[in-house]
Amino acid sequence: QVQLVESGGGLVQAGGSLRLSCAASGRTFGMYAMAWFRQVPGKDREFVAAISRSGDSTYYTDSVKGRFTISGDNTKNTDYLQMNSLKPEDTAVYYCAAGLAPLNKVPTTPQWYHYWGQGTQVTVSS
Repeated sequence: QVQLVESGGGLVQAGGSLRLSCAASGRTFGMYAMAWFRQVPGKDREFVAAISRSGDSTYYTDSVKGRFTISGDNTKNTDYLQMNSLKPEDTAVYYCAAGLAPLNKVPTTPQWYHYWGQGTQVTVSS
């Protein structure tokens, strides 16, 4: 069983930055691919970024490429989403997720991810 706890959300002006953290307990190093999704009311959960079990591969949705960076610190069992140049359309609840996947696969659909955090609100004002 894996428990995920997100933190780092908040209110920021457009153009600003935030770093989200996802602390994982019960997780074995290199066992899970990790991802961030986001959701706004009335819409489906949207893929944002993911990193493979090996840490060698990452993937981003087009709207955040060049602005967001996903990374992991296995010594702390924590993953991060660094978000720069934030835009009002980035406003959402952000969820961390963990899932079993082949070593270098970077899944982008929610069905791959078995464990989810409770979410953290990110609000970007214009």
